[in-house]
Amino acid sequence: MILTKSILVNGSNTASQTIIFAHGAGSGKEHPFMTAFAEKLASRGFRVIRFDFPYMMRAREIGKRCLPDKQAVLVQAWQNMIESVDAEKVIIGGKSLGGRIASLVTDMAQVQGLVCLGYPFHAPGKPEKPRTEHLLTLATPTLICQGTRDPFGRKDEVETYRFSSAIKLQWIEDGEHSFKPRKKSGRTEEQNINIAVNAIEKFSIALY
Repeated sequence: MILTKSILVNGSNTASQTIIFAHGAGSGKEHPFMTAFAEKLASRGFRVIRFDFPYMMRAREIGKRCLPDKQAVLVQAWQNMIESVDAEKVIIGGKSLGGRIASLVTDMAQVQGLVCLGYPFHAPGKPEKPRTEHLLTLATPTLICQGTRDPFGRKDEVETYRFSSAIKLQWIEDGEHSFKPRKKSGRTEEQNINIAVNAIEKFSIALY
């Protein structure tokens, strides 16, 4: 694993496909959820690059939580990251906020694909204010892995939305925003993460 101040890289630099992941609103690139996906995907032959948005870098420097940057700043950070990566076949995406911002730049960036892990379709408790308008016209092949109990978009809510034909959904059974299931489900967080990793691998193969 390669580590710099704002970037983590898992996997070989000679990998045929590179995945760039951005973090969610409240935790950075080193969060266990991000690490689990990076390590599992790297073990399957991907190069996985994780990076921090500017506000998360500031939070590390001053030692306390910072609010996310404005959308324009987050979009620019994504664009800068994509431009800095030397690879022909690139998939972008990330956890929650990271995936949502990636979805705003993906068509313009002309990457291979987009992978969103727990897409924030709406703020918790506010399904009447969906963040889905741009998903109607998205042209980049897209995979959204979503827990069926995700408070940012449960299955029964999301299935009422209209999406571009480029978007595919992988439901993570009984998963919440980080795919963790309830004990009574008989499932484990590890199982749910593996389902998402399998879906990403299958999705990436279809992009060739």
